[in-house]
Amino acid sequence: MASLFAIESDDLFTMQLEDLLEVQVDIASKTPETIASAPSTITIFNEKSIQLLGVESAYELMNFVPGMHSTRGDWVGAVPKDHARGVYLDSGNILVMINGERINESSFGKASVYMPFIPIEVIDKVEFIRGPGSALYGSNAFLGVMNIITKHTDNTLAAMTGTHGKYGVSASVSKQLTDDLMGFVSIAINQKEGENYPQGVKDPLQSVYFEFGLDIAELELRGRYNQVELDEFINLAGYSKQNQHNSENSFVSLAYSVIKNATTELATKIAYSDHKIASAGLILAGADNPKASEDFLLGPDWQTTDLNIDIDYSHHFNNDWVINAGYEYANSKQISADVRSNYYDQVSGEIIVEQPYYLGAITTIKGYAAFKNLKATFETHSLYSQLKLPLSHQFTLFVGGRYDDVKHIDSKLSPRIAAIYQPSLANTVKLQYGESFRTPVTNELYSNDDVTIGNTNLKSEYVKTTELVWRYQAEQWHFNTVFFHNQLNDFIITVPHASNTNMFTFENQLNDTNRGIEVDTQWHIAPDFSLTGTYTQYFDQPMNPTFKRFASFLASFEMTPMMYSVNTIWRDEVNVTGHDLSKFSQPSYLLFGATISYELTERSNIALKADNLFDKQYNSFDPRVGNGAVAGVSREISLHYRLKF
Repeated sequence: MASLFAIESDDLFTMQLEDLLEVQVDIASKTPETIASAPSTITIFNEKSIQLLGVESAYELMNFVPGMHSTRGDWVGAVPKDHARGVYLDSGNILVMINGERINESSFGKASVYMPFIPIEVIDKVEFIRGPGSALYGSNAFLGVMNIITKHTDNTLAAMTGTHGKYGVSASVSKQLTDDLMGFVSIAINQKEGENYPQGVKDPLQSVYFEFGLDIAELELRGRYNQVELDEFINLAGYSKQNQHNSENSFVSLAYSVIKNATTELATKIAYSDHKIASAGLILAGADNPKASEDFLLGPDWQTTDLNIDIDYSHHFNNDWVINAGYEYANSKQISADVRSNYYDQVSGEIIVEQPYYLGAITTIKGYAAFKNLKATFETHSLYSQLKLPLSHQFTLFVGGRYDDVKHIDSKLSPRIAAIYQPSLANTVKLQYGESFRTPVTNELYSNDDVTIGNTNLKSEYVKTTELVWRYQAEQWHFNTVFFHNQLNDFIITVPHASNTNMFTFENQLNDTNRGIEVDTQWHIAPDFSLTGTYTQYFDQPMNPTFKRFASFLASFEMTPMMYSVNTIWRDEVNVTGHDLSKFSQPSYLLFGATISYELTERSNIALKADNLFDKQYNSFDPRVGNGAVAGVSREISLHYRLKF
């Protein structure tokens, strides 16, 4: 059920019950729905609620979504790692989209590898599905979906400066040129030097985001480019000043509405995206290597492309039944799979970590033989259909599903059904069932290096999810409760290789059950004062150690020309002892944030934001780091200015 972060009006605190029930949500189905009628468990943040939370990147919003949160992990340490409903495997179990276009790609499956920083300055709204989404969106819409909707109609300028050498500038411009011609452009540049960590590194950031669009009658042209550089900190589980990470993501699409009237829509779209990554992380310190004196760093220099063709159809019948259907063709290619290393033997074509083969610097090695099989193609044909059946004024049924055929790999049918009963204006009850899947990526299928050997017989992971939802909406407060039951099947894990116990391969071996409760609530104490909270509790042990309980809280107060907010993230303790890991222990902790905004004029404001206000020192757990500990971000303070014109 949608959180009241979902309110799209600028007047966040004064909407009445009837208004709240008409708030439109888009991600849960192919037709606009209200909070009450959406056939999924969803949470939505509009521009104002994002400003209240004081976050800098879209991924940080996960920490305020029941059942989800993000932390830093091993590779790359400053890249956000998503946790969802007790699963922390960092393998692309959440689908991330920008304006409905998927970012997850075929080499790693994780959107954050190629777009680890999506600045909030370009964002209009962010929608989350908490739970299965493959019935509409296919692979990776496994335990959740995040759809980032960017600004297309704003005219704003913004600037920011902060601690740790942080600064940023952004602009969004749109113009209705004629009745049938509209264009927009957005750009955001962000940079920080990073803080100093005891391991002798910083966590610097350089990011550029650019987007444009042109609407010509029923034709839509869209383009996007994002580049992010994250050096030092952790890469491949080692802290080093020599660590490098650079990612690029570009996208262009052309869409055309063939039919668009009061009852019927038929639209087509062709989209092309290109993903590049050049990375290298510390594998072995020179001090620990008897055969060489220089540190050994290694990483990928990979490029993948995606071509998508979509046809979407919808029809609204006279009895208010609605049918949606569509076809999607996807062609995903890994067109390069090179390696970056500072050790290499030109004669044998192998990486040999001995002093005679030291290259003097990290170098891209083209045509690396061990990565040859990674240059693969995924060709997918998909069909989906959904039927909305308003059987009475109080009862609505959604029935649908999607069939995905990934050539030479796997085929999956992802059904879903949602029964929505609204006995009164204030009460809504939903019973929802859905199945979702994640297709194995090239690394799992075709890797061949000194650590892992791929398995071409892998099948898709899949999950069966049942949810019982109850929402109560009074005039001044609301309360949502979601009970979920996940049956996880054929999860891919690493196991010792049959012919070489010093190496690993991948197998569909893990089946598990995860159950829990998610709660979110908001109380309008006064027209200008509001409290919002979320809480998640898992009943079963999470897959890989992660937080079993966590919560968030937001208090906001508005008295023109001032607006104040305080937010809190609480995470339960994590204690881990493993045969190859020293004991990791992180007590439960609270992280506080605060925002103070002052309206200079009707069109401009300044804001002071603080993250980790009390400078809490904490670690996140990652199983592939030597002692399990990944350092958290310390206090950050920033000053923001925004002008609307």
